[in-house]
Amino acid sequence: MKILITGSNGFIAKNLIEELRNRGYKELLLCNRSTSRKDLERYIETCDFVIHLAGVNRPVDESEYHTGNAGFTEKIVNLLVSRHKKVPVIYSSTLLNTKHKEYGKSKREAERVLQEYARQTGASLYIFRLPNVFGKWCRPNYNSFVATFCYDVARDLEINVHDPDAQVTLVYIDDVVNEFLSCLERDQSTGEEYPQIAESYETTVGEVAARILAFKRGRESLEIPNIKDPLGKKLYSTYLSYLKPENFNYRLKMNQDERGSFTEFLHLNDLGQISVNVAKPGIVKGNHWHNTKVEKFLVVSGKAMIKFKHIVTGEMTECIVSEKHLEIIDIPVGYTHSITNIGEKDLVTIMWANEVYDAEKPDTYYEEV
Repeated sequence: MKILITGSNGFIAKNLIEELRNRGYKELLLCNRSTSRKDLERYIETCDFVIHLAGVNRPVDESEYHTGNAGFTEKIVNLLVSRHKKVPVIYSSTLLNTKHKEYGKSKREAERVLQEYARQTGASLYIFRLPNVFGKWCRPNYNSFVATFCYDVARDLEINVHDPDAQVTLVYIDDVVNEFLSCLERDQSTGEEYPQIAESYETTVGEVAARILAFKRGRESLEIPNIKDPLGKKLYSTYLSYLKPENFNYRLKMNQDERGSFTEFLHLNDLGQISVNVAKPGIVKGNHWHNTKVEKFLVVSGKAMIKFKHIVTGEMTECIVSEKHLEIIDIPVGYTHSITNIGEKDLVTIMWANEVYDAEKPDTYYEEV
């Protein structure tokens, strides 16, 4: 299938193009401002599907709204009709925006042009009236406040929130692309459709700003967003895409002594804490027990002996684990436990606890195994 994509240098198009390639579509006809009329005519002649994403939303002169939106759409339709083409069309329109009336008006004019084409030819037409779309590769300081906030916060720049209580509807780029592809891949129908993005989020500008600022602070607190919250998860993915490559890495606080080190890695809110423990050869760590705190140990490098003793009965047990066979060891409550490096190199253990360490309530009691 040959797919003509207009506005191919834009934010939505970049994400769409890469996902099409991921799914094995190879014949993509990409149209942008540098595409010649001759090439556009050739694309129209051979295409099997049109995804019309081109548009003008930040013109120097308001007359460009009509030229870039309704005018260019008329050009595409005229080329299709003159070649007796009946191909499905996906069009990215917009919800009415009272701040940019001419923009909304020009997009509705473009819709009417496409509607007439669909009625004349019987071609399928899918009109998406999109709210604020956010996600990776969106240009900051242009038409997405989410992109601008992410870009600025990632660079330690102050963000300007003019009206924190302003209500906004957000949709995520991957959800938009998936809906487009659903139309592309479904059995062909006729007539007009106005598909909705399955997941949209009602929030405020101030709430979005607060979330993004919290993402940055998370490097110090080791906290990550609640991944059960769809908007938070998608905003966090978006924020990380705006980091400068030289800022991808950040150091953790290593608590070191002659025995090795202990480093907290992530605080998972209601899901506890992940840490990395390093022990030198022959070193014993632990020798403590918990009332409520439970842990899981995973040795990823080296060889260890883990010993347990029941606090009340004194019952003893032990197990040997190593990097050769990765296995998780549960550390139940009521058992004092220790971990000993019985190998010849540093022992590295990933440790999970069901709560973040609280120095005032450590729930940790010394007792040798």
